[in-house]
Amino acid sequence: MELLSPAGHWEAMVAAVQNGADSVYLGCGELNARRGAKNFTAEQLPQAVDYCHIRGVKVYLTLNTLPSDRELAAAADMLRLASRCGVDGVIVQDWGLAALARTMFPDLPLHGSTQMTVHTLSGVERAAELGMGCVVLGRELDRDSVARICARSPIAIEVFAHGALCMCWSGQCAMSALIGSRSGNRGLCAQPCRLPCRVDGGPVSHPLSLKDACLAGHLRDMRDMGVSILKLEGRMKRPEYVAVVTRIYADLLREDRLPTSRELDRLALAFSRDGFTDAYWQGRPGPQMFGVRSESAPDPFALFQEARNAYNREDSRTVPVTMAAELRAGIPCRLTVSGPGGQTAAAQGPVPAPAHTRPLDPEEVRARLAKTGGTPFRPERVDLTLDPGLSLPVREINALRREALDRLAALRAAPPSRRENPAPPPPEDRSPVEEPAFTVSLTSASQLTPALLELTPALVCLPAERIEDFTALPSLRDRAPRTAFCAVLPRICKDSELPALLPLLERAKALGCTSLEVQNIGQLPLADRLGLPPRGGLGLNVFNSRSLEQLRAWGLESALLSFELRWEQLRDLRKPLPCEALVYGRLPLMVTENCLIANHQGGCTARNLRGPCLGPHTLTDRKNEVFPLLPVFGCRTEIINSVPLFLADKPDYRRCGLTWARLRFTTETPDQCVRMLARYSGQNEDIPPAYTRGLFYRGVE
Repeated sequence: MELLSPAGHWEAMVAAVQNGADSVYLGCGELNARRGAKNFTAEQLPQAVDYCHIRGVKVYLTLNTLPSDRELAAAADMLRLASRCGVDGVIVQDWGLAALARTMFPDLPLHGSTQMTVHTLSGVERAAELGMGCVVLGRELDRDSVARICARSPIAIEVFAHGALCMCWSGQCAMSALIGSRSGNRGLCAQPCRLPCRVDGGPVSHPLSLKDACLAGHLRDMRDMGVSILKLEGRMKRPEYVAVVTRIYADLLREDRLPTSRELDRLALAFSRDGFTDAYWQGRPGPQMFGVRSESAPDPFALFQEARNAYNREDSRTVPVTMAAELRAGIPCRLTVSGPGGQTAAAQGPVPAPAHTRPLDPEEVRARLAKTGGTPFRPERVDLTLDPGLSLPVREINALRREALDRLAALRAAPPSRRENPAPPPPEDRSPVEEPAFTVSLTSASQLTPALLELTPALVCLPAERIEDFTALPSLRDRAPRTAFCAVLPRICKDSELPALLPLLERAKALGCTSLEVQNIGQLPLADRLGLPPRGGLGLNVFNSRSLEQLRAWGLESALLSFELRWEQLRDLRKPLPCEALVYGRLPLMVTENCLIANHQGGCTARNLRGPCLGPHTLTDRKNEVFPLLPVFGCRTEIINSVPLFLADKPDYRRCGLTWARLRFTTETPDQCVRMLARYSGQNEDIPPAYTRGLFYRGVE
């Protein structure tokens, strides 16, 4: 397996390379998921690629955030720089940016970021159709899920093996954005999950702070199932940490063995949160996974000093070469050096002169040529053809060696020739919509009432996992001929969970749902299988016009836009397909693989969404804000905002060119649902007792 190490800045990159990384991933500028790292400048990036390529190490550039329309030009410039300087791959989150990269730079390899929330075989296959050569799977997947995907994947699979775990599925967290306008989807997560809070009024603890992952004991298993790239997290970590962790994992892979107790101790000393966890990989999430960084954690000063002294010498990672020198009478001297893969460079010097006193000694010449200290090369063999009785100054031999090695370094660093195409025209904007129609999404069957349907919402969206509760749907549907019904897929559904979901979808279709709201690209085949047109949900993180165009190309009929967009950004988006935005409701902050409700009450029946998991259950933060917890498909939890978004008294959402405006009902009573839809329809002046404007006006950084 390829060992991929983090490089938050130049020193961390050197630490990774010198300690055995096969590849590094790094950010340049601000369009990456670790904007808080030092990162690399546009001037440093080509130098970093040269440093790595000379030493046989690959470089992957992270462009793994959601760019706005105004940022797409800068993203294209970064792609151009990456392509020209020979970056080995670009890691992307946004589907529109991926499509743009494939069009403009068809030879530049693309990797799908874990921020894409790809967690099924069909998601991997869709990424491959877009031209990606690798996908980073969600850290929450268990061993059997990864093995199932690897067995049939058409492209390389990358898996996180060590480092921090997010409580929320990557790409689906909005808690930092809602609380402080620092979006995890834009590289500025404030890590609110590491703060103390309480579940259901219990004692203060850290129910969102997961221990770091450590899968050092499962590397053989990963290799055998076909994982291609093993990723270490840590672009915000110190270079000494990168050195220690990279060295241990490199040794384990090279020697094909399990970690020793000493190595595990060194990993923990470098950084841990009360130990490590492999529970996701084992398929056993639960309360044992949680931990925080102890104030009494041992100081890794000695360990880090040892690591720093080693990588600062920059002599641990050298490239083996063979040398062939010819020093013959009457012709210029010549040195040829050959590196791995057959790369060869040569240099030529002056004609050796006849020796007047002491002629050249073969062993001394070989020793002089082998003095490659201070370079990234290591001579494994020096062949010499030397005619007797010749003389050549030492400075000429040294110059011959330097020139040949410099040429070999330039050859190894030379970027490949890649095609560049002009940017495609912007997506076509459909006819403007003067007034959006209202749609509603419901959480419970009790919210679907005749009174609600009498207000004639254009669309009613029902959760697929609870569809069995909506037994009254056929009779209610007959009384609301102008209202359509849509089944909403869960944001997360592993391949192993499809057998439980498919009957529910068939039931939804039988009850009268005429479309399917998908939350990630891996769910598109479900729409085809059911013969229902797909609509794009919040899980797709639609942030720019290029993404809308890509969704249209995939056959989606509409898209629910990201609620992290300001109203001006919503307005200015080109809309090649009908668009929808949230205008009311408690916004979803997290969807967690590790069920908070189950952890708190010691058991949960949320797979069937029955019993005590239905709550009400809450999370209370250190400021005494109360966030409801909703059980969702697969024994997962959705954390929703403490107060609803409310925009009924603001006309701006009506001027955004939206086809629909969505009211999201979660904890509301049936009467509250009716009165709020009536409020947006202009039939009353109700105002929630507490509410937020969300990110509609302030947006995110």
